[in-house]
Amino acid sequence: MNDNQSNYDVIISGAGPVGLFLACELALAKCSVLVLEKAEDPNAPTKQLPFGIRGLSAPTIEALYRRGLLNELEIHKRLKNPHQTPIQQGARRQVGHFAGIPFHEGNIDHSQWENRLPSSTDTSLISEMQEMETILTRRAVALGVEIKRGLALTSFQQNEEGVVVHSGEQSFSCGWLVGCDGARSVVRKEGGFEFAGTEPEFTGYSTKVEIADPEKLGSGRILTPKGMYLQSQPGFVVIQDFDGGEFHSSGMHLTLEHLQEVLRRISSTDVTLTALHFGTTWTDRARQATNYRNGRVFLAGDAAHIHSPLGGQGLNLGLGDAMNLGWKLAATIHKKAPESLLYSYHIERYPLGEQVLDWSRAQVEIMKPNPGARALNSIVRDLLDTRDGATYIAGRVWGIHTHYDLGEGHPLIGYSVPNFEFEDGTKLGEVMLHGKGILLDFDANTSLQAIANKYTNSIEYVSGNVKDRLGISAALVRPDGIIAWASEKDPDPSQFQEALALWFVRNSE
Repeated sequence: MNDNQSNYDVIISGAGPVGLFLACELALAKCSVLVLEKAEDPNAPTKQLPFGIRGLSAPTIEALYRRGLLNELEIHKRLKNPHQTPIQQGARRQVGHFAGIPFHEGNIDHSQWENRLPSSTDTSLISEMQEMETILTRRAVALGVEIKRGLALTSFQQNEEGVVVHSGEQSFSCGWLVGCDGARSVVRKEGGFEFAGTEPEFTGYSTKVEIADPEKLGSGRILTPKGMYLQSQPGFVVIQDFDGGEFHSSGMHLTLEHLQEVLRRISSTDVTLTALHFGTTWTDRARQATNYRNGRVFLAGDAAHIHSPLGGQGLNLGLGDAMNLGWKLAATIHKKAPESLLYSYHIERYPLGEQVLDWSRAQVEIMKPNPGARALNSIVRDLLDTRDGATYIAGRVWGIHTHYDLGEGHPLIGYSVPNFEFEDGTKLGEVMLHGKGILLDFDANTSLQAIANKYTNSIEYVSGNVKDRLGISAALVRPDGIIAWASEKDPDPSQFQEALALWFVRNSE
């Protein structure tokens, strides 16, 4: 065995967006990080246009903004973004879908989202996987992350002191290991994680083809009595064949002949395919690790949860995992957090993953080619054409209501901190670039500041008047932007002290 003598704080398996974003969070907090990626070439066809297009939800946009990465994304400037231009009353522009059923901007009541200040980031944007990975790779390398491509994690052993990771004949040691290695995660399998859930209803096909007679298919997403197909651009075809996932699980090579047979059957046309340039299959299999941690090993992203890509929730869910775990793991490594902090990763993230899996299952149910599903589809279509229905679905799809159950207290506790704008024009997100916790003290309370001064290794004290307080005078904000404590008037210093002790340790400890 060829042993590598370097000892890293954290090794991450997988250099997709989730693994890279987690690496950036850890390196920002001065942790040494190694990322192992089995693919030598990061430029896979599935990451390129149009298959690589992903919708970013509000929590993801906020996370990128708070780390100074949002402005580096260029694709949403090139493609039409439904939230960059004013909307005229009654407009019918589609801004999303649920199970292929569109909802429109003109039906969405943004005033229902009370914490979305005018200074807030957009509720949704378009991004591209390839560009996202390029930006995150550049940031990770600049922060000192070591990325080794063409090296797949093959096994590992852990004990109370650390983890030894093997990649073929090479080995590396670390304090903690995180599996961000996708749906077929080796870390999950080798780590003995239970992966519970439901089996698929369909095989999905994402293809780039040449079509002799594309006009026979039309454009857009079309539900048929036998399944669904979508021609988003000429030659780019997506199909859902409700075969119980049989073809995908068979491992059979996708051929032009098979694809044409499936497309003809689903579309009830005699369309002719003349060439298959690229094709991949997928399913709506929905599974979730019953625990995201096993000793010194964690799971994040698709390694922790898989589901249908309907609605594009997977990337957002995975990046949320990374944002949640990064600061907690870094604080533990640097002994700036109580020992119990790492348990909160699974406690907070598992319910959100569970919700997304159910959201995916619900969409599949009303897309099935049977009378009951068609009846439900019709009802949901009517609901999405109402103001309340569109607002509810948009809020779910865009993650507006995402929050953690952090106990009783102010209504904002557990939610993403609003992007407060100070009188000088500075916005809160602009002072969160360094990834530390923040005490917001709008009234310059000397008692709160004195307590905060004992935690300067973990939090920053920020004071000043803002344009809209949303009824609060002070708030403790975690490094991931979640409000851990808030007070409306005359804050109780002892309650603030208790909240600090839950998430951080004092300078001297």
